[in-house]
Amino acid sequence: MENASSVKEFILLGLSENQGVQKICFVMFLFFYMITVAGNLLIVITVISSQCLNSPMYFFLCYLAFLDICYSSITAPKMIADFLVENKTISFVGCIAQLFGVHFFVCTEFFILTVMAYDRYVAICRPLHYTTLMTRRVCGRMVIGSWVGGFVHSIVQTLLTSQLPFCGPNKIDHYFCDVHPLLQLACTDTYTVGIIVVANSGMITLSCFFILVMSYVVILVSLKRQISEGWHKALSTCGSHITVVILCFGPCTFIYIRPSSNLSEDKSVAVFYTVIIPMLNPLIYTLRNKEVKSAMRKLWSRKVGSENGK
Repeated sequence: MENASSVKEFILLGLSENQGVQKICFVMFLFFYMITVAGNLLIVITVISSQCLNSPMYFFLCYLAFLDICYSSITAPKMIADFLVENKTISFVGCIAQLFGVHFFVCTEFFILTVMAYDRYVAICRPLHYTTLMTRRVCGRMVIGSWVGGFVHSIVQTLLTSQLPFCGPNKIDHYFCDVHPLLQLACTDTYTVGIIVVANSGMITLSCFFILVMSYVVILVSLKRQISEGWHKALSTCGSHITVVILCFGPCTFIYIRPSSNLSEDKSVAVFYTVIIPMLNPLIYTLRNKEVKSAMRKLWSRKVGSENGK
């Protein structure tokens, strides 16, 4: 049996082989990517530079925006560039690196979203203990734990995939290197590896989702006896986070916790979580959050004032 190194590069089939469609996609996805980077970078700069956004919620939001930039940058630039070329190739090493990066940043974002749900639980259900439970040190450890968890998950996915023998077809029916398309190209039986990959992804996804759901169930139950202002507070505080959770977990659950049988469906869903969601997240958090909008206005006013003062 030949080693995986016998395949030096892969060919990405992309989203479409139609030249006209590819040109339209180039303009559209380039615009989406620019909005993604600009919007999330604005959130990072706003949180870092604003003194009023120093609570744990915004500390986590800053990392969430940074992760959105990272994992969209793993796939989007390559996809956008490939719309303009006929041979959409990627080296074996580059393919494995892309696989690692996507799973690393996406899984880390899952953990950050879970930590944010716990933060909202403590803030709403145990407000008197919030400052002692959610100290800067505790928040830092939660973020580090999220990065470590994402790294461990990604290492497992990457090692299992990279050790497979690739000796024949090298055309990947996708616009980036992912586990399921690569499993279909391996020159060996991948049933066991496929089960391990699905179990690994499923355990993390379902565990995080269960914690998220339980957090918000407890929050809503604790507010059940309060007046309508309490419900409004919960919805205004947690609404953005719940929206992002649904948008993130839905597509990833569809792709990664089941054996893949239709790569065309997977590609369409993958566009949603690698391109659309990172672009929507800044809009979701800024449009529903008065503090963030106020901080952005102050930051803009300060910048304009400094430029006028020159």
